[in-house]
Amino acid sequence: MPVHRREFIKKSAIAATAFYILPRHVLGRGFIPPSDKLNIAAIGGGGKGHSDIINAWNNGTNNVVALCDIEFKRMEGVVSKFPKATKYTDFRVMLEKEKGIDAVTVSTPDHTHAVAAITAMQLGKHVYVQKPLTHNIREARMMTLAAKKFRVVTQMGNQGASNPGVHKMVEWFDKGLIGKVAEVHVWTNRPVWPQGIPVPTGLHTVPQDIDWESWIGPAEWVDYNPAYHPFKWRGWWNFGTGALGDMGCHLIDAPYRVLGLGYPTEVECSVGAVYTRDWTPEWIPEGCPPSSIVKLKFGPSAKNKSRVNMTWSDGGIRPFQPDLIPAGEYAGDSDGSNGVIIVGSKGVMTCGTYGTNPRVYTNAGAKIEMTQDDKTPANLPEYGHNYAWTEACKAGFDSPQHKALTSSFDYAGPMTETVLMGNLAIRSYNLRHKRKDGGYDYPGRKKLTWDGSSMKITNFDEANQFVGRDNRKGWELPVI
Repeated sequence: MPVHRREFIKKSAIAATAFYILPRHVLGRGFIPPSDKLNIAAIGGGGKGHSDIINAWNNGTNNVVALCDIEFKRMEGVVSKFPKATKYTDFRVMLEKEKGIDAVTVSTPDHTHAVAAITAMQLGKHVYVQKPLTHNIREARMMTLAAKKFRVVTQMGNQGASNPGVHKMVEWFDKGLIGKVAEVHVWTNRPVWPQGIPVPTGLHTVPQDIDWESWIGPAEWVDYNPAYHPFKWRGWWNFGTGALGDMGCHLIDAPYRVLGLGYPTEVECSVGAVYTRDWTPEWIPEGCPPSSIVKLKFGPSAKNKSRVNMTWSDGGIRPFQPDLIPAGEYAGDSDGSNGVIIVGSKGVMTCGTYGTNPRVYTNAGAKIEMTQDDKTPANLPEYGHNYAWTEACKAGFDSPQHKALTSSFDYAGPMTETVLMGNLAIRSYNLRHKRKDGGYDYPGRKKLTWDGSSMKITNFDEANQFVGRDNRKGWELPVI
């Protein structure tokens, strides 16, 4: 019978495809077809970026095709692991040239997270972004919107969100073991870097192997200084988010998830002072304080029919231990250095960093802990948090795997906004108004009221300057 030309071409294409796309069982046990591998690039491969890209690669389950960092000697382990990956110092150039990238890990200092991730998402790349998700609240809101608009699979790098301990805490609360909650305490021993110190001075030559322009990126320009890079950038608002940004997304995640919290309604704080040689207290607006206490207030949630006061403390300041926890036991981590205490009407719940070692102490005197059967085998690094993201990338935006992710941006965005609300209060603390009598008022030291839907402090407009910021020319955020 005669064959129509269009039908012939169609059948020929199907036949040709059959030679190239083969089922797994034909290829042999343990062989992964190229079509099942993601092409992944790393933006930031030193420090935490090392484990982020190694975990995403997952022993060859995926391909690492490009590496971007401003200083390759700090990521020698990654470079030697992936010698065929193309190297870049500017992620903008990498994303423009490397058309075959499927997904990107972003493990840079905080100030670069949003512009790198949104640029990648706009190009249809899935993204895994280290905590805190962004440098400021407006960026976090934009990241949430971008993930939805560009239909990409996302995950924030707060791996404790995938810890079975956190999910056990959710289960215990949902069973009513501690009753309604009105009080939460979260604390950390951070900072463990220089913080609350004078602004660095002096002229320093940029090392030849550092791309300082790309390191500064969207931030306000400052000359190179070893007091900023490496690692010590966290204590400077231009680049970092202090102790809250470093540990808040790890520690606040558990109570935020357990109680089903949303945007806070109020925030207030107190900060530790920096003293000069004559013991005069000094405020350094460019830097984070040596210690702080922040109180966040939340309205009732669908899960917890009670208003909640959450108190955060850093700089080694710990909350007092509830009477229900025996004197011989620590709340939080095994040494008490970091942790969470959730106080309910029927008992208290506590855990350490990443949701480790969760326990309940009831009013009736019972102590409830995870059993061995509750714990999943540690066969994947970081509770499989990164692995779950790569599998969801392969499955797609509408897949059950994506919906099952524990820190996709629809959750991580609002939670990060809550963390950064504390920093908004800290940065507003010493803002002042000059009165007609020549004296000053300090409105930032009072309770600030927050309208989460409009991202605005409603009773002290000067504080709204810290909701977001304008990026440096050439590093602007893409329009969402």
